[in-house]
Amino acid sequence: MKITDILNSKRATLSFEVFPPKTSDKFEAVKCAVDGIAALNPDFMSVTYGAGGGTSDYTVAVARHIKEAFGVTPLAHLSCISSDKADVKDKLRRLKSLGIENVLALRGDLPVGFSGNLDYRYASELVTDIVEEGGFCVGGACYPEGHPESATLFSDIENLKRKVDAGCDFLTTQMFFDNDVFYSFLSKVREAGIYVPIIAGIMPVTNAKQIKRIVGLSGGSLPVRFRRIVDRFGDDEGAMMQAGIVYASEQIIDLYANGVRGVHVYSMNKPQVAAAIRANLFDII
Repeated sequence: MKITDILNSKRATLSFEVFPPKTSDKFEAVKCAVDGIAALNPDFMSVTYGAGGGTSDYTVAVARHIKEAFGVTPLAHLSCISSDKADVKDKLRRLKSLGIENVLALRGDLPVGFSGNLDYRYASELVTDIVEEGGFCVGGACYPEGHPESATLFSDIENLKRKVDAGCDFLTTQMFFDNDVFYSFLSKVREAGIYVPIIAGIMPVTNAKQIKRIVGLSGGSLPVRFRRIVDRFGDDEGAMMQAGIVYASEQIIDLYANGVRGVHVYSMNKPQVAAAIRANLFDII
């Protein structure tokens, strides 16, 4: 099922992101975590794509497993920065042969030391090729506080508009911790003429050590209330996990209450975290 159809058919949706193993010896452990999350029957599950395409074969394998073993709609990530057009076409045809019809088109980061030629420089170019291949529901990424490489939020929204005009059917945000930031962003992109569905990306922070990496990835700010939680509970693993789940759950409830139709949880392959959030939302979705 295409994700746009899922979004249009339900009042509110909940989905989870998982990541594939980096090496074959980790596959069974990752599969066990994926199975635990898929068993929650989310509306869909996204499967990430390793930097430089290093885990791309595992991305397809995990996406196929989710679909065939659990009947859960998969969203396969596809990064283009270090791929050539022939490689992208081959991956798309492989996905199509497996009945996987949702792709999240990403630019991705250059691998360390990469010095080759680039067939793709922007995600919008990848979106164009996916659309030309046909048969896919195409998603893209967006940053509520602007991409870290963009000079301003407004210039980033201009680039986002190009990506949508190239054929993106929906967008998923990078993680954010202040819902007002998301609501402000949503208003700005609508004013810019971007009307595709926008799914809110939420990261349950269950480990204080995640914070530095999270801020680096998202380019986002941390509200005072969130910082106080980390300061108070960060040294207690169990308390931090519980507090992080509660904080994320409250964010999601507020999003639903304000009319947001789709929420995507960056689960970090932690079934217990995904299950706790799903339980907190049991009577809401």
